[in-house]
Amino acid sequence: MREQLTEGDVRKIEEEIEYRRLVVRKEAIEAVKEARAHGDLSENFEYHAAKRDKNKNESRIRYLERMLRTATVISDDSKDDEVGINNTVQIYFEDDDETETYRLVTSVRGNSVNGLISIESPLGRAILGHKAGDRVYIRVNEQYGYYVEIRAIENTNDDSNDRLRGF
Repeated sequence: MREQLTEGDVRKIEEEIEYRRLVVRKEAIEAVKEARAHGDLSENFEYHAAKRDKNKNESRIRYLERMLRTATVISDDSKDDEVGINNTVQIYFEDDDETETYRLVTSVRGNSVNGLISIESPLGRAILGHKAGDRVYIRVNEQYGYYVEIRAIENTNDDSNDRLRGF
């Protein structure tokens, strides 16, 4: 499945790749060299740990580069009165009689614990493009769904405080 990324997502991924190439890679290579100098590699824990860390960094770089190559870049523009990407939305859950606040984001930023809901989640997919005051049915699976009401929408296209997974 191709990731959907905004221009901001692409920029942050490129920044992480550059940081990992210029800073983390250099530190990892130095750690391997230092551990190697300690002698017998077969029983040298520091050497194996340093190699593992170096390989994890290289794997992360490859993963991010592949993500950028295969991603679809989408716009985070939306009308002022409609739910769009990077908008903060106040939602009333009828079944629970509770109001929650979420920010709609792309899948690479999704983190429901921190109130970041992916546009690919059932909730995100359902409310995208709706307006304040709309009552929306959220289909979770074939047998279950629930209604929510969109109470307020705030355009928060400033993504400077968000962090991508892993960085």
